[in-house]
Amino acid sequence: MSLEELIKNCKKGNRRAQEQLYRKYSKTLFGICLKYSRNKTEAEDNLHDSFMVIFEKIGQYKSKGSFEGWLKRITINTVLQKYRKEEYMTLVTENTPIETEVDEEYTDIGLSTLLGYIQELPNKYRLTFNLYVLDGYSHKEISELLGTSTGTSKSNLARARQILKERIETTHNKAIIGVLIFFFTEIWA
Repeated sequence: MSLEELIKNCKKGNRRAQEQLYRKYSKTLFGICLKYSRNKTEAEDNLHDSFMVIFEKIGQYKSKGSFEGWLKRITINTVLQKYRKEEYMTLVTENTPIETEVDEEYTDIGLSTLLGYIQELPNKYRLTFNLYVLDGYSHKEISELLGTSTGTSKSNLARARQILKERIETTHNKAIIGVLIFFFTEIWA
């Protein structure tokens, strides 16, 4: 079944089409949920909530732009709305378990370690960092999503970068820091 047919059938409430859509996009959207969550269980809850909203709003999709981009935006908005509703903007402590599933064999500071450091950031910094660096949102878009000013978004991003830099400096070789800074220069600029 083509994507257009799948969307059309989902708009009609066809359960098989919804299951197929879920299977097709759940891994991608789970990755997004995991970035914005403190653990795998919370990410699974966020994924479930996101698909509920997707199936509820799929009739509003007008085939303008990428369907996957639309799904990602719905997922991010659903997770952020949950944080706002539950006043979830609390600090993640050092004792909070960080779950990642990325292999760490290639470098002294593996991707899972770096993602773990990002997940350890206080929520307001983690959300801003993820939206800006990993998802490519502008400061204006972030301020609208989080209900803050663009200045606050810029400040939160700068603080997130500083916390990550300090965390890496205290736990890893200075040469690795240079490699990471070189690697992220384009992304973090």
